[in-house]
Parts: sequence; C-alpha cells; structure tokens
Amino acid sequence: MLTRTSFLSLALLTGIALTPALTSSAAFAVDDDTSTGSVDLSSVRAKIQAGSYGAALEELRGLAEDTQQADIYNLMGYTLRKTGDYATSLTYYTKALQLQPDYRPAREYLGELYVETGNIGKAREQLAALVKLCPGGCEERQDLEKALKRTAAK
Repeated sequence: MLTRTSFLSLALLTGIALTPALTSSAAFAVDDDTSTGSVDLSSVRAKIQAGSYGAALEELRGLAEDTQQADIYNLMGYTLRKTGDYATSLTYYTKALQLQPDYRPAREYLGELYVETGNIGKAREQLAALVKLCPGGCEERQDLEKALKRTAAK
C-alpha cells in the first residue's frame, strides 16, 4: 500500500514524465489534420495523401484567395513539388515562410525541394534553420536529415 508521500512522489514523477508529450507541438506533416490557422485543411490533406494533387491544388487555390496562411501556401508548395513544378513550388514555400518564418513544415519541405533539385547547400541551410527551431529534435528536422542522407548515399 502506498503511503501518502509515496503516492505524491509517484504522481509528481508521472506528471514530469508526461509533460514533454503533453506540451510538445504536433508536427504538421501532410497526413496530419492539425493546422496553424482557422481553415480546415483535412479535405486537402486527404486528397494529397491519396495522390489527387490536381484536386488538392484546386481546393488550395480557392482557400488561398480567401486566406493568407502559412500552411495553405506550404501545402500548395508540397503539392506542386509532387507534380514536378519545382519553380512554382519554391514560390509557395517562400510565401509560407514570409508569413511565418519559424514554420517548420515549410522549412522541411523547402529543404526537400532543394534536395530533389540537387541544391544540397540550400537544403543544408534549411536543416540549419530547423536545428535552431528545434534543437532537441523534431519530425521535420529528422525527415530532412534522412533526405540528405539518402542523397549522400547515392
């Protein structure tokens, strides 16, 4: 049987252990239905996940007309990158980062664009920005590191 002091100590330790999980911000990967703004992007994310880039892009363009939001522009960049339109993709990632310079998903995806187009120096710049944004590590940083390692292994 736990004494009152043991119970309080156990409760305190449990709370400390759970704090990082409860307070960490969620990653905004394409398959993540969270958003930094007020626009519901779950439909767009589902289309992207299904590979329906044209339909996703059409919906995103409609949303962008009404709302300037980093995650909308980031997803536009992602969708365009997946269709091979790297130049326009770059424009939308840049716009996302103008709106929100610390937006980790745009840093990751812009870095991946640079990897895909062979601009490793620029990709490393995005990785350096992610290291500053999440020195303890984050999904976006890990994903860009993996993309760079895959390129180095080729």
